[in-house]
Amino acid sequence: MSNVWEEARLNLGKAAKIINLEPELVNRLSTPMRFTEFTIPVRLDNGGKELFTAYRSLHQDATGPTKDGTRIRPGLTVEEIKALSLFMSIKHAVADIPAGGGKGGIVADPSKLSDSEYERLVRGFIRRLQPKGAMVDVPGADIGTDARAMAWMLDEYEQISGFHSPAAINDKPAALGGSLGGHEATGWGVAQCVHLAAQGVNLAQGRVAIQGFGQVGSITALTLEEKGYQIIAVSDVFGAVVNKSGLNIKALSEHVAKTGQVAGFSGGTALESSILELDCDILVPAAVQDVITEANAGRIKATLLVEAANAPISPPADLILLKAGKTIVPDVVANCGGAIVCDFERTQGLSNDYWTIQQVKEKLLIRMDRAYSETLSLAKELNVPMRQAAWAKALTKIRTAMLWRGWN
Repeated sequence: MSNVWEEARLNLGKAAKIINLEPELVNRLSTPMRFTEFTIPVRLDNGGKELFTAYRSLHQDATGPTKDGTRIRPGLTVEEIKALSLFMSIKHAVADIPAGGGKGGIVADPSKLSDSEYERLVRGFIRRLQPKGAMVDVPGADIGTDARAMAWMLDEYEQISGFHSPAAINDKPAALGGSLGGHEATGWGVAQCVHLAAQGVNLAQGRVAIQGFGQVGSITALTLEEKGYQIIAVSDVFGAVVNKSGLNIKALSEHVAKTGQVAGFSGGTALESSILELDCDILVPAAVQDVITEANAGRIKATLLVEAANAPISPPADLILLKAGKTIVPDVVANCGGAIVCDFERTQGLSNDYWTIQQVKEKLLIRMDRAYSETLSLAKELNVPMRQAAWAKALTKIRTAMLWRGWN
């Protein structure tokens, strides 16, 4: 199944059956509450103009204002944005965040735009979207956007609204009211889930392979190394390196900062085969969706898989892995650390009370521990995989909010 929107709705349907969710509510949650498609005209540096297509999907707001990310990449689809907004609803509920799910995106290739063209595109997104602020819908960062882009979004929003509102945009620099720890949050959370799950299956300080060495994968690797895990292989879009005795992640990070890729790192050798099929104890897919499918699921050797990316395991592959006795920590639990710190960021912005990075990390780990333990407990109680338990847990909370509002 290659359509991530269909995958998301499949997981929704399975969890809805587990909790006997009312058909009316299933219908409401099976499509975004509001979906906006618009165009952004951008003047190019050569004097020409180009028209870019953009989207914003608001899945549901029964549980609070919608949030988060803005994805900019070529080939971005309507279905992808819809699915990601549904995932955000589930992540927020799993992590006890009082927010609904939102996701935005622009069909563009940032690498083909100059800095000034990219800035005009990002500012144009806010100008055309016309967000209503921290109490309604809060855009954040995602693939193709970063703290700099969020700073431009906040500035554009404040220029339009005429007043300062640091809580209106997430993932911005600390100098503009962003939260410390925002860059590390998702990786910290993934590493914590790896550690908790590894203890449960007697793999603490086991051999780890990480597919994807971007912001999430690199922080996950550094954090796990600090906890005593042996990171034996990492990969990026250019290739992979392996060292059966363990990679020096700090040195690898310095190499990537200089060269832009893991290939050529002197502390390891090039991995010619698939990192996903490597002989390891723990596998962390931290890149893109559907990298493990029914075509390769039978060759996965890892005992524990922790989904740092969104939907990296297809539904058919999920069944194959579970049948083979693998333990899977689903994405909506494993990578919700970023959503948690985005909630912290909004809280700090609204209260004008900003926390130290240690406070942020301590509060994040408490929330991650609770999200993981509650999901695992429910999985055992219902005798279902953690993925279904996480979705059932989230839908129960969303259902309660919808019923109190009289939305049935």
